[in-house]
Amino acid sequence: MTETTYLNSSNGRSDQRRASYAWIVVGLLWVVALLNYLDRQMLSTMKPAMQQDIHQLQSAENFGILMAVFLWIYGLMSPVSGMIADKLNKKWLIVGSLFVWSAVTYLMGYATTFDQLYILRAVMGVSEALYIPAGLALITEYHESKTRSLAIGLHMTGLYAGQALGGLGATVASNFSWQQTFHWFGITGIIYAVVLILFLKSKRRPSTALLRQQENITGKLPVLKGLAVLFSNLAFWVILFCFAMPSLPGWATKNWLPTLFAENLQINMAKAGPAATITIAVSSFIGVLIGGTLSDKWVQKNLRGRIYTSAIGLGLTIPALMFLGFGNSMLSVIAATFCFGIGFGMFDANNMPILCQFVSAKYRATAYGLMNMSGVFAGAVVTGLLGKATDAGKLGGNFALMSVIVAVAVLLQLSLLKPRTNNYKD
Repeated sequence: MTETTYLNSSNGRSDQRRASYAWIVVGLLWVVALLNYLDRQMLSTMKPAMQQDIHQLQSAENFGILMAVFLWIYGLMSPVSGMIADKLNKKWLIVGSLFVWSAVTYLMGYATTFDQLYILRAVMGVSEALYIPAGLALITEYHESKTRSLAIGLHMTGLYAGQALGGLGATVASNFSWQQTFHWFGITGIIYAVVLILFLKSKRRPSTALLRQQENITGKLPVLKGLAVLFSNLAFWVILFCFAMPSLPGWATKNWLPTLFAENLQINMAKAGPAATITIAVSSFIGVLIGGTLSDKWVQKNLRGRIYTSAIGLGLTIPALMFLGFGNSMLSVIAATFCFGIGFGMFDANNMPILCQFVSAKYRATAYGLMNMSGVFAGAVVTGLLGKATDAGKLGGNFALMSVIVAVAVLLQLSLLKPRTNNYKD
């Protein structure tokens, strides 16, 4: 074998190992995403068991306060978390985030008062917010043009799975105790943090000396520079809006779809809950596979391929919301939910990849943190509004009305987002 042949063979094996490890990263972070949503959802499913020992939870108002503190802190921390992820080692940020929220989950099993739960829930909001910007940014570093959307989409299915499995908390609690349930899931996360220490690797970052040199050249603090760059970018404002607006029906389905099923179909919550959550989880999983694969192939031929794929996904949610709002048969409501899940999955798989076409890798975690904040705050607003609509008997009509908001987002996305590259470097 000649030296040239040997080198080519060696480089080929090296490239293959790098490609394989890029998918291992997605697999490792998929479990983190699952635990991220599972640990936050368990509290809502174990309320009946917990209120027997912590009597303040018998008040719906108190329980709402407990759920809201997580949402608001999570939203406020998201852009801060993105800024941190852009400056620090993403591996250790992910490991630390997982360890802290898992430790919080474990400690919730020892809570005996509402105030203790409130503090722990607030800490969980901070620690869980640190994960998503860092996790998605790390995946985009390993996956570029040909696999980015599919990789992001597969990771997002971990969030769907965690949300769907949140009911496991109630099942385990009914057979053992709510305290043991928190202990077991908390320990699981702590052990998995050790697994990540052993197997997760970060991409190399510039040296500290180089970063200091860049600071001296720009004459600005890196954090302030990052925000200035993002907010002076018109495309980022469009992306921010087009992420926040579809988040309204996204959060609406998370929080109110079972209620909508029960009201429109005149069935009890025991049937409506599983029908809604299972349908949306399965269809969203299909959607990210379709959206990720289509986007990665389309963008090779047309730089707007990711934007078109996202727009098609959002387009599917428009009639779906109409039928969800006014459907009164099991077939029509299930079909509408399935259509919404596929469309939203296609949209979900392409948010970060589209961002990568307009924002430098140096600021992507910060940018996604801001997007995450806008989405969470939109969810907080729509959750309250739909609660009032439910009391007034207008839940279905408000679901249908959200289709107009999504249509505006699609039009803005198609008319204003015109990327010049598939992977914006600087």
